[in-house]
Amino acid sequence: MAAKIAYDAVEVGTELPAQVFPVTRADLVRYAGASGDFNPIHWNEKFAKEVGLPDVIAHGMFTMAEAIRVVTDWVGDPGAVLEYGVRFTKPVVVPNDDKGAVIEVGAKVAAKLDDEARTVRVDLLAKSGDQKVLGMSRAVVKLA
Repeated sequence: MAAKIAYDAVEVGTELPAQVFPVTRADLVRYAGASGDFNPIHWNEKFAKEVGLPDVIAHGMFTMAEAIRVVTDWVGDPGAVLEYGVRFTKPVVVPNDDKGAVIEVGAKVAAKLDDEARTVRVDLLAKSGDQKVLGMSRAVVKLA
């Protein structure tokens, strides 16, 4: 599948459609099984609190993966993401209730990098509970 967004149709400042991703304890258990990361801070409330966390927290890579979905949904091809990096600034705290947590992600085209290669840099803003959970969240994307 090729990118569905045309390079010439995109300007610096173009906002990607924002998305909201719910996160429950069940999601964390499924992610632990898929990733092999069974650290108890991601499923055991007592252990998480004993090590100084407010509660169970989402895996950093889970948070990172949810955030990039805004870009892959926009561009239409996960393979169009050439680079992606973040800094983890705050954990996504996932309470043991019917709601869990929410990761809110917005993004915008921050720069056109290479006209010939048709690449842009997309900056992402990921928040949970009104706190920024990812810093320096950037992706380099090849457009059509």
